[in-house]
Amino acid sequence: MKLNYFGLLVAGILGTLMGASAMAQKKYDPGATDKEIKIGHIVPYSGPASAYGAIGRAISAYFDKVNDEGGIGGRKIKFLTLDDGYNPAKTVEQARKLVEEEEVLLLFQTLGTPPNTAIHKYMNAKKVPQLFVATGATQWGDPKNFPYTMGWQPNYQSEAKIYAGHLLDTKPNAKVAVLYQNDDYGKDYLKGFEDGLGARAGTMIVSKISYEVTDPTVDSQVVSMKASGADVFFNITTPKFAAQAIKKAAEIGWKPVHYLNSVSSSVGAVLTPAGIDNSLGLISASYIKDPTDPQFQQGKEWDDWVAWMKKYHPKGAMNDNFNVYGYTVAQTMMQVLKQAGDNLTRDNIMKQAASLDLTLPMLLPGVNIKTGPDDFYPIEREQLARFNGKTWELFGKVYGR
Repeated sequence: MKLNYFGLLVAGILGTLMGASAMAQKKYDPGATDKEIKIGHIVPYSGPASAYGAIGRAISAYFDKVNDEGGIGGRKIKFLTLDDGYNPAKTVEQARKLVEEEEVLLLFQTLGTPPNTAIHKYMNAKKVPQLFVATGATQWGDPKNFPYTMGWQPNYQSEAKIYAGHLLDTKPNAKVAVLYQNDDYGKDYLKGFEDGLGARAGTMIVSKISYEVTDPTVDSQVVSMKASGADVFFNITTPKFAAQAIKKAAEIGWKPVHYLNSVSSSVGAVLTPAGIDNSLGLISASYIKDPTDPQFQQGKEWDDWVAWMKKYHPKGAMNDNFNVYGYTVAQTMMQVLKQAGDNLTRDNIMKQAASLDLTLPMLLPGVNIKTGPDDFYPIEREQLARFNGKTWELFGKVYGR
């Protein structure tokens, strides 16, 4: 009896220790459990930048696919996506709701430079990841001062320098008109462009006009730019205003060399409403595959994207690259969660986000995602493209590192 009792006692102790060890391997912060991972998201489903709502719908559809396939490590994604109308004050309100009331593990892909700027200090004070923000402002790559904030797409200043370099190579005596949104987003692009032109900026830029996100149209600005005698137009606008500017330029017979920032390069959301004929010859930069480009409409990567669109996002437009964007950034988020394993703490989420080295199916050839403890810029490569009336036609080399 004593031996049996002793054996049972040892077995019990061992079982307890093993159970404690198993429990110790799992670490959770608010928003994570054995069964669920809560992810918060804020995007303008309404208001002047509502075209970007397509990204939120695409991400949600991708998480539906992940959940149908068993989730991440057996945990389902609970995606809480809220509308801020591209209003920074509303962004603050929604961020507080997600962090303090819903207790999400992290915020993911919050959209827009002014909205993200409004919650930048708050998120870092709370030590909640503000991860893969949907804006290319340079301020999202500052791990020393803001260790809980990370960008995703190429930064605006680097993209603008590509346009400036191309302009200097192809039209060094150009007279340039710049239209930009009067906030950190617009000014970031403008700074990169001016830095790229260098000493020539003062003489080459003959018109520099801003607009407010609350303006009904940019028609008067386009008329003024034509009157300046400019033969090059750098269009730093969000989708609604990009479409207006392209259309108005055509209406008044202004045909400059036209550079369009990549955040408004969607064929479905921008060029179609602006008029396909009006969009001929536009130059932009790309880092994801354009769904209208025939060269990418084949192979397993394309077939997988189409299958996902048809099953999980049937209302999404096949010619809208925001749906490629949402699909790809969601895959990046899933990779971080996979790497985090059972250590679903906010600090480990940021550690894993800063330990990425991967290529994804719908990134352009030559474009990858790479981060490090001191490198919070995941995508740093882009290629120029020209709209030929049907699709964006890539040309030249892949820029970046």
